[in-house]
Amino acid sequence: MGFEKALFYLFAAILVFASVRVVTVRNPVHAALFLVLAFFNSAVLWMLLEAEFLAIVLVLVYVGAVMVLFLFVVMMLDINLAPIQEGYTRYLPLGAAISVVIALEMGAVLASDFFSAAAFSMPAAHPADYSNTKELGSVLYTRYVLAFEIAAVILLVAIVAAISLTLRRRPDTKYQDPAQQVRVNRRDRVRLVKMKAQTADVAAGGNQREKG
Repeated sequence: MGFEKALFYLFAAILVFASVRVVTVRNPVHAALFLVLAFFNSAVLWMLLEAEFLAIVLVLVYVGAVMVLFLFVVMMLDINLAPIQEGYTRYLPLGAAISVVIALEMGAVLASDFFSAAAFSMPAAHPADYSNTKELGSVLYTRYVLAFEIAAVILLVAIVAAISLTLRRRPDTKYQDPAQQVRVNRRDRVRLVKMKAQTADVAAGGNQREKG
C-alpha cells in the first residue's frame, strides 16, 4: 500500500467516524464540532485528488462561515435537550433501518464495474505552473455555463422564498417603512411653539412673588 492510499484510508475513516457522531451525539454543539471535523477531512481528500481550490473553498465557506454561524445560533438559543434525548431512542429503529438500506444501495453501486478501480485511476501529475482554479473556471463557464446559470437562478429563488416564509407581521415588532420615510415632511416631525418674550424685570418680579 502506497503512502497516498494510506492517507486516503486514514482520513476516510476519520470522516466516517465524524459523520456518524454528527447524527448520534446528543449535544448540538458537539454535533456541530464533529461536522467541522468531517469538513476538514473532506478537504484533505480533495487535496489528495489535486483539487486544491475545492478544498480551500470547503474550509473557508463551510468551516469558516456556515459552521461558525451554526455554532453561534446553537449557543445563543436556549435549547431544551430533554425532548431531544427522548425522541432519539424513539426513532432509533427507523433511522437504523434507513441507514442499512442506504449502505446496501451504496455497496451495490460501488460494486459495479462503472466504479471499479480500473475506471477511476489516480490523477496524472501536473506541472508546477498548473492552475486548478483556472481549469475549473474554464470548464464551468464554457461547457456547463447553462447548468451554472440555472443553479444560480434556483438559489436566488430559494433565498427569496426563505425570506418570504420567515417574514412575519407581528404587532409588537418595530420595523421601518421606507415609503413613509420618503414621504415625510416638516409638519410630521417638527412642532413649533411660539411664546411671548419676557424681560428681566418681569422674570425677577415673578420669582419674588413665588418666594413670597
